[in-house]
Amino acid sequence: MASFARMKMLASLGLVAAASIVADASAQAPAVAPRTILAIGAHAGDMELTTGLALLKAHERGDRVVLLHLTLGERGNPKLAPEAYAAQKQREAEAVARALGGEARFGPWKDGELPNDEAARRWVADAIREIKPTVVLTHWRTSIHKDHANTHAIVKDAVLLASLPGVDSKHPPHRGVRAVWYAENWEDDEGFQPYVFVDVTGAMDRWREAVRQYEFVGGTISSFRYLDYYIALATVRGAVARKSHAIAFDVEPQSKRRVLDALP
Repeated sequence: MASFARMKMLASLGLVAAASIVADASAQAPAVAPRTILAIGAHAGDMELTTGLALLKAHERGDRVVLLHLTLGERGNPKLAPEAYAAQKQREAEAVARALGGEARFGPWKDGELPNDEAARRWVADAIREIKPTVVLTHWRTSIHKDHANTHAIVKDAVLLASLPGVDSKHPPHRGVRAVWYAENWEDDEGFQPYVFVDVTGAMDRWREAVRQYEFVGGTISSFRYLDYYIALATVRGAVARKSHAIAFDVEPQSKRRVLDALP
């Protein structure tokens, strides 16, 4: 009996020791650093509609989310002067960003006048250096709106400029952008091919309430049914991805590459 009791005590001590080792290993395991997701849109509202579901999910995972609006899209309201609508759009953009768990920043350009030039590239490159994103989301290359197409060209080059030590800036170079993904937008659909699918299941209700803080989303300014379109699109992409809801992105052709050690 004494021998059995001794064995039981040793076993108990062994379990305690094993638990202590597991706890120590857990305590010493490095925490996964949160990413920074930077969504750069031509107008306030563009990225919230096209990528907002993914931004909301990223925030829930602990990532930092930044929305950079190069213009406010202030000329889109026939009932208000651009100056008045700009002030309204900025308030709305800040409220929507908060609801998505992010922060809003604004470029210096006017709606419809975003220049595809070196100065714009340097400005966005400087913002990238300051924000230090891990992933950049922006417009696809072709669009019926020139501000969207210009944003694509600006961002693509700005990511490179932000990484180069020889480019003068008040911020140090940032080489940490791991991916640049292009959002699916009804205005930017020519040549767009869904490549990356992001599961956004469970975020639909909160996203819908967030983006409805933009007046134009509610249908009183534009006749386009924004909510219906993007909800239906997320449903269709979710069906393809075998998820309840998903959103899709395209990437540069040279990024469509998988390297395997053997056949899968």
